[in-house]
Amino acid sequence: MNERSKESEAPIHDRALLLHGAKRNQLLTLDEVRRYGSDSFSDPDFVRLYGMKPAEWYARGVRLLGRTAVECTRDAVADRIGQDVAAVAASLPAPGRWVVVDPFAGSCNTLYWILRHVPRSRGIAFEFDPQVFQLTKQNLAALDRTIDLKRGDYGIMLGQLHTAPDEAMIVFVAPPWGTALDETEGLDLRRTEPPITKIIAEFGDAFAARRILFAVQVYEKLDKESLAEVHGKLDWSDLKIYDFNAAGRNHGVLLGTRGWTP
Repeated sequence: MNERSKESEAPIHDRALLLHGAKRNQLLTLDEVRRYGSDSFSDPDFVRLYGMKPAEWYARGVRLLGRTAVECTRDAVADRIGQDVAAVAASLPAPGRWVVVDPFAGSCNTLYWILRHVPRSRGIAFEFDPQVFQLTKQNLAALDRTIDLKRGDYGIMLGQLHTAPDEAMIVFVAPPWGTALDETEGLDLRRTEPPITKIIAEFGDAFAARRILFAVQVYEKLDKESLAEVHGKLDWSDLKIYDFNAAGRNHGVLLGTRGWTP
């Protein structure tokens, strides 16, 4: 059997196979990563991470589970989020240092890009899943940014998060969407796991005296009532939707502050 025949018999590497199917908890080979990009997006280099194409990051020793390849925020989007976060952060009066917190680490790719764009920043991430934690910890060792990755539930460990007096805080909020995304109604920010409204309230209460910039990853279609509820928990907010995909299927970021206004 030749290579072309073998390839034609391989299952389609799509979201279903990698996120819900046999590849969910398996380490992907480079060929499988590229096959996912080709089959799902007509681009074998779709899963660009940490400023590298798949062949580059794979050669560095970076490895992904099937589900992480689907759930991670690829470079194109993560870079834009990092730029938009940095633009707002630069408007902070009397800027000092920033601690950037990612409560749902995953690959840490968006956190990585925020750290690249925000000067005088350090990163802290939380990952509850032991398999993802161990793999991401190994991956981060190959990068040019230092991220303090902690294993556990951010909600339980918030009390262990210490900041210096001159540090403001950036919180990147991207919990699992689960059933919160409906293609017709859009993303309900109250039904993510946990709800985005709850995450903002928890950080706001835990760091009431701290100036906080939230960066919430969102979908182009948003439930209007849930968006209004999130706006109500912020002192200032700005919604940005990117244009990498077909209209109606793009991602974006909701930027918002507590304790200060840009």
